[in-house]
Amino acid sequence: MENRNSSKVGRYEKLEKIGEGTYGTVFRGRDRDGSEVALKRIKLDDDEEGVPSSALREICLLRELRHKNVVRLLDVLHTDKKLTLVFEYCSVDLKIWLKKYHTSRTLLSFLNQTTAGKLHAPEVSALFYQLLKGLSYCHAKSVLHRDLKPQNLLIHEGVLKLADFGLARAVGLPVRQYSNEVVTLWYRPPDVLLGARVYTFTVDSWSAGCIFAEIANSGTPLFPGQDIEDQLRIIFRLIGTPNDNEWPTMRRLPDYRPFPRFPAETNWSEQVPTLSETGIDLLKKMLMPNPHSRLTADQALMHQYFTMLNGNSRTLL
Repeated sequence: MENRNSSKVGRYEKLEKIGEGTYGTVFRGRDRDGSEVALKRIKLDDDEEGVPSSALREICLLRELRHKNVVRLLDVLHTDKKLTLVFEYCSVDLKIWLKKYHTSRTLLSFLNQTTAGKLHAPEVSALFYQLLKGLSYCHAKSVLHRDLKPQNLLIHEGVLKLADFGLARAVGLPVRQYSNEVVTLWYRPPDVLLGARVYTFTVDSWSAGCIFAEIANSGTPLFPGQDIEDQLRIIFRLIGTPNDNEWPTMRRLPDYRPFPRFPAETNWSEQVPTLSETGIDLLKKMLMPNPHSRLTADQALMHQYFTMLNGNSRTLL
């Protein structure tokens, strides 16, 4: 790693803490030029040798990714005691944004006696469109994110950005096995829940579909399972338990076990009442249990659901 830190000392001023996770603490900061930045500080344990592998992966991948819908890594500071990743500043994550939006809309509804409280269709499609554009770019660069969830999607000045690439992987040939201990439970696809260790970009597609429904429902998750068994039951109750014709290789997965035969939900409009028929069609195609039948990000972007978008509505105004 480059050791130019002596010239960088004092360049970034740490302001208030804005988040804390497993691998580090995030602060709002200010660059010497006056611009706002986000400082992700990772303490280096004396017992560990070098920099944590998750941080190294994130640095290596983000240095190669340049897209308006992917958070930008601006700088890296490395000392004996800590590692600081300097990112472009984003004011809020999607989870908090949805909560604040829903609260403000609900209050407006109460004061004006209107039927607010939910996102309008153009806002839902604009958010999801940006998520898919960032995802499509990452996949074109052979990068699997593997941890898409609202907390890892940032919003700033109407633009949504993919963030937190600590679990991301560069995909290449030959196809290799990966860990199945990835993706937060509520956004993890059935194939990974059943122990699949060989998977492709449609792992991210499933997570994106879950987030699509959550955006449409103003922050209410679609599959809030308690554990793996409960998660699979909630999923199959909605989309139906796959049969051998729908998913021929399901029985070969390492953790496969028979599940009750749940029929597919016929009334999706009750699950996502704000989505149009074309929106529900797109959602169902992103939540196919068989990963080979699931839409990719590129295919989803071509869906007729997005024909309503124009250039001005692809960011939140």
